[in-house]
Amino acid sequence: MSTEAVIVDVIRTPVGRGKPGGILSGVHPVDLLAGVLTALVDRNDLDPALIDDVIGGCVSQIAEQSYNITRSAVLAAGFPEHVPGTTIDRQCGSSQQAATFAAQAVLAGHADIVIACGVESMSRVPLGSSAAGADPYGSRIRARYPDGLVNQGVSAELIAAKWGFTRDELDEFAARSHRLAAAAGESGAFATELVPVAGVDSLTDETVRPATSVDSLAGLNPAFRTDALAERFPELDWRITPGNSSPLTDGASAALIMSAERASQLGLTPRARFRSFSVVGSDPLYMLTGVIPATAKVLDRAGLTHDDIDAYEVNEAFASVPLAWARETGADVAKLNPRGGAIALGHALGSSGTRLLTTLVNQLEATGGRYGLQTMCEGGGMANATVIERI
Repeated sequence: MSTEAVIVDVIRTPVGRGKPGGILSGVHPVDLLAGVLTALVDRNDLDPALIDDVIGGCVSQIAEQSYNITRSAVLAAGFPEHVPGTTIDRQCGSSQQAATFAAQAVLAGHADIVIACGVESMSRVPLGSSAAGADPYGSRIRARYPDGLVNQGVSAELIAAKWGFTRDELDEFAARSHRLAAAAGESGAFATELVPVAGVDSLTDETVRPATSVDSLAGLNPAFRTDALAERFPELDWRITPGNSSPLTDGASAALIMSAERASQLGLTPRARFRSFSVVGSDPLYMLTGVIPATAKVLDRAGLTHDDIDAYEVNEAFASVPLAWARETGADVAKLNPRGGAIALGHALGSSGTRLLTTLVNQLEATGGRYGLQTMCEGGGMANATVIERI
């Protein structure tokens, strides 16, 4: 039985604006995911016949992303027909959960080689379309929460109010994200993780805006205020805007995960190992705060403290989320999303978990850091956290 699950490689596409005209909007999501699967095996000279499973994340599993998109991508990538694939939905943490499931299969001795991956084409399959106009909750949830649940933007507003973040603080964090992502792109820091997309000329992340500043964001209006919500939540002064939120995004990413023994047999050099995992539920009204207890839980399981962590990837669904996380954990903000986060690099929902993992592995290698922690807030009030160790 394997005793260690390692990461051999991690890659991603450039991110595109998740609307018509974005650089990836002309690519079918099956083809987008198939491209990273092909690139992953090609650059590691891996026979895809050896892969035990492919586990993919995707949130809007309807229309072009329906019918188990991961299996479709496996076939589109030209993998042998005996290689299976499955698609999971843990909302924004879907592909992070895919990586956890992949690593757990290896640790349990049930698999030797698994690809964890994710995709979301928000330009072609719009956010929220999977509900197809129907009620996704039912009477019993309505009975438990009679005032009604809210969308993530309102949750971000509630968090900003609870922790007392001003509009300037939120916008400054957003500007920081663009500044760091632009610097990373200009320095070539993303070069080892980006793979081209067939038919797309650009290898540049389309959502990064280098000129973003607090002043340029100041003129944006709140994105989630309605008269009804303002009446329900009179304590809110509505500070969440498109500028301090992650944009709609297209993208795909993948991680090659295997046992250390199998990597050695194949002559492959692992880049990192998994140290611990956690997943938690949290208040679905403040649905984005689960990253706080998930972080405490994953560090406890790893036997580590914040002093041991060299880099954090905390998904920037909205600026208030990583700011509240930092306030509560006391983590060093200098180590937080050092190459920018989702406010700049986008949040292609099903792809974001393995995108964060990709950036985290490369950051640890570039800086000589040992431990990295990633955590992802999720719709419905959940969060995943993972600790990896660079090898």
